[in-house]
Amino acid sequence: MEKTELTINGAKHVVQVDDDTPLLWILRDTLGLTGTKFGCGVGVCGACTVLADGQAVRSCQIPCSAAAGRNFTTIEGLSPNGSHPCQRAWLEEEVAQCGFCQPGMIMTACALLRENPNPTDGLIDKVMSDSVCRCGTYPRMRRAIWRAAEQMRSPKQ
Repeated sequence: MEKTELTINGAKHVVQVDDDTPLLWILRDTLGLTGTKFGCGVGVCGACTVLADGQAVRSCQIPCSAAAGRNFTTIEGLSPNGSHPCQRAWLEEEVAQCGFCQPGMIMTACALLRENPNPTDGLIDKVMSDSVCRCGTYPRMRRAIWRAAEQMRSPKQ
């Protein structure tokens, strides 16, 4: 086990884990950032999605050795008080039912809106189809993304 320096939510962390330890387990077990969820473990469901340098990635698929030198943002790092437009829109549209998949979906939505601040329904559906919601909240999710996009475009008050 070697020491590896990671940047998570803007803070530097030195972890000592096996090089092949997935970032997901470093976040949850080593750093106590349990907002990122374990779903399938093979990168299919999206529950473990975080941002790597602004791009949505599956943390269960990134070994520690590949995480060094990159900047990661978890659901806890979006805003200290849940005020990020995607987080607010998710609450306002009452997207979550069980809530398990929602952190990963919010992170995916953030990456989408960063790349395209005015996405079409087709693009939203395409990007979000990579995230599995067993409760089927996809229509509310689309409304939340539109709401967040509008909030991001509106001037701050």
